[in-house]
Amino acid sequence: MTNAQASEATNTPLFVAPIGVRWRDLDAFNHVNNANYLTYLEEARLQWLQHVPGWFNEHSMPVLAASEVNYRRPIEWPAQLNVQLFCERLGNSSITLAHRIVDAGDDALYSDGKVVLVWMDPTTGKPVPLPPSIRDAAQAGA
Repeated sequence: MTNAQASEATNTPLFVAPIGVRWRDLDAFNHVNNANYLTYLEEARLQWLQHVPGWFNEHSMPVLAASEVNYRRPIEWPAQLNVQLFCERLGNSSITLAHRIVDAGDDALYSDGKVVLVWMDPTTGKPVPLPPSIRDAAQAGA
């Protein structure tokens, strides 16, 4: 079992990003609009990636290939959230990150799911090998 698999098995997040719900995130039903969940997930991924040197360059950068979001309960304002990221799978050119959006105070689950990031050469549009720094960070639980 890799460290990444061990992290998921023990529910130890790879990274936790604190996110504050903004008034503008609400919709007409007075809860966070479903599209904003994807924004929270993107912010969490970028916060994690900023801690990983060499995660992109002019020949290799990630693109979102797939996303799955399960809405478990509505998020209301005001709320402080934690977006938890877990490494579910490391491929040759991709990483699958499982995610959970939980209440920062009591860990109540609002949403879960996963995304797949594929590293591509922006010039050719072809997949390239996952940067070693991403693989190392995911396996180390950074």
